[in-house]
Amino acid sequence: MEIIGRVTADATVSETKAGKKVVNFSIAINDTYKTKGSTEVQKIVTYVNCAYWINPGIAPYLTKGSLVECNGRVGANAWTNKEGEVKASLTFHVNSIKLHGKPNGGSNTPAPVVPMNTAPAALSEVAEDLPF
Repeated sequence: MEIIGRVTADATVSETKAGKKVVNFSIAINDTYKTKGSTEVQKIVTYVNCAYWINPGIAPYLTKGSLVECNGRVGANAWTNKEGEVKASLTFHVNSIKLHGKPNGGSNTPAPVVPMNTAPAALSEVAEDLPF
């Protein structure tokens, strides 16, 4: 599944009890439509909670207002709260992220490209091996 939208708040990095890091963020997807026979444009916004487990180094680039494209799958979560009520939510488990733009008013300098499948130690090796 693919979604494109703007990040609603700066991403946060959490760590599980097993030491695995996850980047959590939310995306707002804007849509417009006209009902049949009407000239009035209807606007709707859908908010999607996202989790990215591959590389926590992307978190500083996922800032409020940034336009991102995410590929992944939807997962369902269910639990019972302290009051005994059954609760549920959906999370978009992201496999890849493409950064498309900075928040409004951001600088025109492009963000550096961060390979999502590369370990931080390997990044310095790649930079030293470049011919220019």
